Amino acid sequence: MKESYFITGIGTEVGKTMISAIVTEALEADYWKPIQAGDLAYSDTHKIQDLISNEKTKFHPNAFALKTPMSPHAAAEIDGVEVNSKNIIRPNTDNNLVIEGAGGLLVPLNETQTIADLIQPTDKVILVSRHYLGSINHTLLSLEALFSRGLDCFGIIYSGNENKTTEDIIHKMSGVPVIGRVEEEKGFTAEIIKKYADKFREKLNK
Repeated sequence: MKESYFITGIGTEVGKTMISAIVTEALEADYWKPIQAGDLAYSDTHKIQDLISNEKTKFHPNAFALKTPMSPHAAAEIDGVEVNSKNIIRPNTDNNLVIEGAGGLLVPLNETQTIADLIQPTDKVILVSRHYLGSINHTLLSLEALFSRGLDCFGIIYSGNENKTTEDIIHKMSGVPVIGRVEEEKGFTAEIIKKYADKFREKLNK
């Protein structure tokens, strides 16, 4: 049975796109970013296309491609469009699907909806966390936002160097399993993405 994996982060710039590439490669899944805000000439979809080695993955077009690198609600206002979850239709595919969110769970789409409203109850939600002062709070708040909506978290992937004390308390307080870690890398290539894909594949297929 095909599965949908929704990749979200505890904030911006935490490594969500690289981890989306790793999950996509590990599963040979299709990839879809519903909302791209800014960087349209070299979007997250373009970046992931450059990092995928398998020949099975298909890349589906954004539901909204906004010109300004801002929160979707603000970028949409500048572009003179309205972003609404009812207009964001998932692509039809017989393959597993990796969906990359924008920013964190409560990034606004409009005055009433957030990225969290794009998640379906059957999605395997993967939370990307990165260590910095305040990241424990941001990680646990993100998990609380999922749980309060009746959504589960399939697992956490950490981006960057280990902080055992931080990771231990997050696990003890949330009970959410850790899928793995992406270490600090000088740069990401298709070979590095494949290395992590091979490492994470077994846990992602559970």
